[in-house]
This record gives sequence, C-alpha cells and structure tokens, in this order.
Amino acid sequence: MSIQAINVRNQFKGKVKEIIRGDVVSEIDVETPWGGIVTSVITTRSVDSLELKIGSEVVALVKSTEVSLAKL
Repeated sequence: MSIQAINVRNQFKGKVKEIIRGDVVSEIDVETPWGGIVTSVITTRSVDSLELKIGSEVVALVKSTEVSLAKL
C-alpha cells in the first residue's frame, strides 16, 4: 500500500519512539524533526495491523484534535 495523495495539511514524518499498549487502545509517541513528539492514541488492533514497532517510520496526520498514523 502506498499513499498517492491525502487532504490533511498537517503531516509530520517521524519515527515511533514509544508504544504504550493497552487492551483496546494504545498510545504511540512519534519523534519528528520539526514538531518534537507527536502522540497518537489508536486501537491496539491498528498497532498490530500496521506492525508498528519502536523505530518504525510513520507520518502523523493531524486534523483538529485527531492524530492518525500512516506507516512508511
């Protein structure tokens, strides 16, 4: 899967620094070169589906109060 285009303007490329797993949701800290640490709370099922690990390259997509992740 590759992202061809997306309409979210606030995008922060970075690497996963920390994952705090929960039963239903998990907290993902992404270290970015420009925005510092961006934190996303996503389902634990999504963490597993994206195969996120410490050091995974991701893009944090920020829209309003929601932060989504796309694995690179």
